[in-house]
Amino acid sequence: MTGTTTAARGTNPPSTFLRAALILQTLTLFAQSVTAGMLLTSPLAGEVHHAGSRVMYGATMLYVLAAVLAWRPGGGSPRPVLHATGFLLLASAQVVSGIAHATSLHVPLGVVMFSLSTLDLARALSRRPLSGEARTAGGGSPSPAGARRCP
Repeated sequence: MTGTTTAARGTNPPSTFLRAALILQTLTLFAQSVTAGMLLTSPLAGEVHHAGSRVMYGATMLYVLAAVLAWRPGGGSPRPVLHATGFLLLASAQVVSGIAHATSLHVPLGVVMFSLSTLDLARALSRRPLSGEARTAGGGSPSPAGARRCP
């Protein structure tokens, strides 16, 4: 009964939504790096990179929304909210440096953002159950230490 009420409350959808938003953010950052490279060869790449910056900023705002939704109703950790807020601040600095054509800041900041987003995505995808799912599903200790035998 506890597992049913937890699923009905919506613990799983926000965590899935959070992961999907993080995947979208990472993919848009990768696409931005591709269009930045295209700036060296194509005159139209500037418009594509500019449009991609709006999509990337929207994906970052979606990540903030998903992190808040995973945190508040599901009772999860506030850490993803802090990560998402940090990404939003970095994205804001990225947009400002891009508009100012400050490539000495814009390019390294883009590399940092893509690296951090990839690391955050790897962390989010490698984590097994979120919040209390391991305790309700298995009924026991989710750690291997709980399976040790006493001499």
